[in-house]
Amino acid sequence: MSGSIAQGTSQTHGNTHILHFLVRLPRPMEDVWPAVATPEGLGAWCTAVDVLQPRLDGAVTLRDLGSGRVTAWDVDRVAEYTVEGGGRIRFHLERGGAGESVLRFTHEFQGEAASESAWRDRFERLIGILESTQGLAAYRTPQPPAPSEPSEPLPGQFT
Repeated sequence: MSGSIAQGTSQTHGNTHILHFLVRLPRPMEDVWPAVATPEGLGAWCTAVDVLQPRLDGAVTLRDLGSGRVTAWDVDRVAEYTVEGGGRIRFHLERGGAGESVLRFTHEFQGEAASESAWRDRFERLIGILESTQGLAAYRTPQPPAPSEPSEPLPGQFT
């Protein structure tokens, strides 16, 4: 299966807008979770992340969307960020079959800041990354190598 994006729905209640998307993804939930819950993952397809404390009520700053708090956090399933000016952004992952998952996305905001086409473009980037052979691994920040033990003792070092 390749990924797909179901037609988004949009609701308006006064000045509050709610976008919903159902996105079918070609990887299991465990592979998709880093894409919605880590700075490297979100930065690869959505927006750069300046701050993300991965826990309920942790701080979050999504560069193109705003700063705020983590308002829901259920590891491997739900990541929700509520940011000033950007509203509430919720990623809810579900199993979608063998090796697949489903993302139920909600963006609740005020004003005209977000658009269905902008989110559709982001989800197309996410699907493209997940369909690639490396997936998100290509976007992970490389870890520095662990320091190795010196073969000779350093001056003043006891052996």
